[in-house]
Amino acid sequence: MPCFAPPTTLAHRLRAAARRMAAPLAAAMMSALALTDLSAAAADDPGLVEIRTASAVASTAPVFPQDLKPRTVRLPDEWAETLPQADGPVWYRLEFTLPASHVTPSPLMAAYIERACSTAQVWLNGNLVFSGGHMTEPVTRSCFYPQLVVLPPALLNPQGNLLDIKVQGHALQHVASRQRAGGLSAVLVGPHTLLAVLQARHTFWNVSLVQVISAMLVPLGIVMLGMGWQDRRSPWLIHFGLLAIGWAALSARLWWRDPPWDNATSEFLVCVGFGVLVALAIQFLVRYAALRSTKLEIGLLAQCVLVPASLALAGPERLYTATSGWYLLLSAEVMAAVTLYLRVTWRKGIDGRADFWPMAFMLMGVGVLVLVDLATQHGLVTLLPVHVLHFSMPLMFIAVGVRQIQVFGRALQVAEASRNSLESRINEVTAEIERNFSQMAELRVEQVTEKERKRIAADLHDDLGAKLLTIVHTSESERISTLAREALEEMRLSVRGLTGKPMQVADALADWRAETVSRLSQANIEADWRSPTEDVHQQLSARAFVQTTRILREAVSNIIKHSGASHCKVRCSIGEHDFVLVVQDNGKGIPMELDGKLDRGHGMASMKHRAKQMQGQCLVESGPGYGTVIRLTLPL
Repeated sequence: MPCFAPPTTLAHRLRAAARRMAAPLAAAMMSALALTDLSAAAADDPGLVEIRTASAVASTAPVFPQDLKPRTVRLPDEWAETLPQADGPVWYRLEFTLPASHVTPSPLMAAYIERACSTAQVWLNGNLVFSGGHMTEPVTRSCFYPQLVVLPPALLNPQGNLLDIKVQGHALQHVASRQRAGGLSAVLVGPHTLLAVLQARHTFWNVSLVQVISAMLVPLGIVMLGMGWQDRRSPWLIHFGLLAIGWAALSARLWWRDPPWDNATSEFLVCVGFGVLVALAIQFLVRYAALRSTKLEIGLLAQCVLVPASLALAGPERLYTATSGWYLLLSAEVMAAVTLYLRVTWRKGIDGRADFWPMAFMLMGVGVLVLVDLATQHGLVTLLPVHVLHFSMPLMFIAVGVRQIQVFGRALQVAEASRNSLESRINEVTAEIERNFSQMAELRVEQVTEKERKRIAADLHDDLGAKLLTIVHTSESERISTLAREALEEMRLSVRGLTGKPMQVADALADWRAETVSRLSQANIEADWRSPTEDVHQQLSARAFVQTTRILREAVSNIIKHSGASHCKVRCSIGEHDFVLVVQDNGKGIPMELDGKLDRGHGMASMKHRAKQMQGQCLVESGPGYGTVIRLTLPL
């Protein structure tokens, strides 16, 4: 659900929630006041005649019975007060005289009946001019439809017109709601154009608007069911979806005037449906508050069975009494569930308060509507021209549904962000595991390699070294003894490289100096060796020591064999990050005609290759008559 940002202060929250909730209630009150004011204005209009008294007699006669003594009643006549135990039909005789302004010439006249419950037929001066539907079971249910009866000009008299209205209704004990008990409202007689406007507005607020809003509840309920099916951890969405669809179905009683069953069946179905809706509403509130009670669920299911069973036992003659008791109990249950939900939500702290205020005002609005309806049912409040509960309650459902969609959308956003974060974290962990595995594999290979090197070194030292040493001491040929000694030294150097033990730079310099000076002296070449005199603490790896030794040997060998030099300078310098060894002779240098054969003929390629293997470099500078300079740079 899109994220809902709660106001920063209590006052802001109150104002924001009040603005969201005030619109439907204000519209309802304004509509009722507007219709009431219009009725009063019509009654005061000199062109209208408002009839508020009538002669009434209960009779099944096809016309107004002349042989029965009528009683005088005030309109509106509510059977819940005047005939609580009797069904219709009831005849009403109204007398009126047209205003002088409408006698000649006269506009088209009509009679406006705001409420004739359940349906009515109208006679003008003894002639049937209107029939609202079936007068026998199943009786047409037109309690919420205002009737506009056209009065034919040919049947109107300038004075002494009789308007007979036969109302077919039901006694209070035979219906579940006081609004559906029989009765007749006041009657307005006047121009058809003016009364048609009044009828259209009244029909819009009591029927058309209810149909539109109820129709909106159906797709909202389907959306809620889809959301609940997608997110099984939010069962309250399914409860609310069923609640919205069920209310839309129950609202059909307001505009479906000719159901194929009698009044007793209709009232029974409405009562049973109301019990199911209350169970869904309670389940929605309880589960939305993150609570669950198996006993409560069982109790609600049992209640859904008890409601129809008790109504069946009470029978049609005591339907209103039974339903009134159930309405009180069910209303109390709803209010208790609302209180529980608000209490639990408030205790959740900041996380719950974001959802507390909008839901609090919406649920309190529902509570007010329920209380008003209960007061109307028990005669504490007179019937309003507009039944606010019928369209305000669906508006409340729509508001709650929109809030649920917001919360669901916000949850989807949070879930999506969490999923992206989780995927990112999984990728990071996977990459880390792969790196660790690669390092472990490399370490394993290195360990195996190191072990194998040590084995080879041990074999060379123990087998080949012993045999070479034997040749050195037992050979009668000086040349063979010398070659064996050189091979033994080379083997020892290789063994040192294979063992992998690092070496102090100072010790390496001492070994190199001793070997280099000795070899040059034997070749009658003066050696000038200079290296750092201060303490040197850096270390060379075994591989670097071996490769540097071989490079230096190759350089000295080239001086001895090819340079013809009499003097050789060796300079060693140690920097912070590198080691530099410079070998310079005063020989004849490298002839120009060697050109590309330089590397192959003087081992220069091997020297450069060895330096490159250690991420260093070996540079050769030479010219005819200027000697040769070999500069080796290696990182420490």
